[in-house]
Amino acid sequence: MSSPRRGRRSGRLRRRLIVAAGLAVAFVAGIGLGEALNDQPDAGGSQTVVRTLRPLPITAVQAKTVTVTVSNR
Repeated sequence: MSSPRRGRRSGRLRRRLIVAAGLAVAFVAGIGLGEALNDQPDAGGSQTVVRTLRPLPITAVQAKTVTVTVSNR
């Protein structure tokens, strides 16, 4: 009669060990992922470019006469 009790105890112990091992693996994987995300290099930073724009010369526009014809129907 002692063998069924042993089976229950060893089954419970085995289950607890499997759960503990699974939690340990998940914990280590989470730490690894966190470190991998933290080790990414920073973005390129910022760069400021200063440029002086010179105005284009202004040319005189010749005046044009436009005639518009409207017909009344």
